[in-house]
Amino acid sequence: MLNRVYRLVAPRQFEPVEVEVTLADQVIVRPTYLSLCNADIRYYTGSRAPEVLAKKLPMALVHEGVGEVLYDPTNTFESGQLVVMLPNQAHEQNACVSENYLRSSEFCGSGTDGFMQEYMFLPHERVLALPADIAPECAAFTELLSVAHQAVARFQKTAHACRRTLGVWGDGNVGYLVALLLKIMEPASRVVVFGKNPTKLADFTFVDDVCLIADAASVSVDHAFECVGGTGAMDAIDQIIDVIEPEGTISLLGVTEQHVPINTRMVLEKGLRLVGNSRSSREDFEAVIALYQSHPEVVEYLRALVYDVVSVQTVRQMSDAFELDIRKPAGKIVMAWNA
Repeated sequence: MLNRVYRLVAPRQFEPVEVEVTLADQVIVRPTYLSLCNADIRYYTGSRAPEVLAKKLPMALVHEGVGEVLYDPTNTFESGQLVVMLPNQAHEQNACVSENYLRSSEFCGSGTDGFMQEYMFLPHERVLALPADIAPECAAFTELLSVAHQAVARFQKTAHACRRTLGVWGDGNVGYLVALLLKIMEPASRVVVFGKNPTKLADFTFVDDVCLIADAASVSVDHAFECVGGTGAMDAIDQIIDVIEPEGTISLLGVTEQHVPINTRMVLEKGLRLVGNSRSSREDFEAVIALYQSHPEVVEYLRALVYDVVSVQTVRQMSDAFELDIRKPAGKIVMAWNA
């Protein structure tokens, strides 16, 4: 069977290619809504190191998305059923290391083709059914919410029990979702979001307080989540180390291309834990879907992140969607995928 895959062959250049697919016991899913993330933009703009681009490209982008089931040989899923596609594919099991941290795992849109395809051919374990009434443009970035869940769940396993005040650094999409889950999963804690943009901070209506980073010195937190990344990661981590209480846990989520110096003297003096978080597991997706059902307000909060839904049928429209993502002030660009 032939499948059309839309690969990035060079910065800002997509090309369609026909790929022969051998059918096995896989679920065939037609992608319908795909969400763009900063990782996709870094590849699209050529912001990754030249040696990384040379190794990764050509490659289909996007790892956040939902689709409709076209065929399932086991009848686990019904034809037309809305499902979320899991981008991580593990090739081994490890009793100590989660699938998303195994070096042998493959990840769509990072080393292997992502969801910008006509059809996806997925093992059953990489497909999960969504509630039938969920807004697909919101469900499109379930993967990003699953990453936030991964970080909060790991925090709950590693951090000490004094959780009076939890600080979230970053007023972007990741900070928004981490703060949202903290209010659900740690309801007894006071959640404070620290950011640079008062307009963005005004959208965090569900937290206990917001604070401009210029005023952060007057606040102390028991534990912190760094969701800044980029060029601001260094300053955010430095500020967290200053204001966090002794033996606090710092959960790192922000991705940066720069080497970040860390004030290890204060890390040692305060006995801090630094925990790295990346991607997510099937269990995180399952937990998020359960949250959609038990806390339907979550989907409404996700809706606030949708900056625009762009209909995409052609290669030109794909590029237009990515260019719009670069220019957007905040939120998520979702492609209504009809390619």
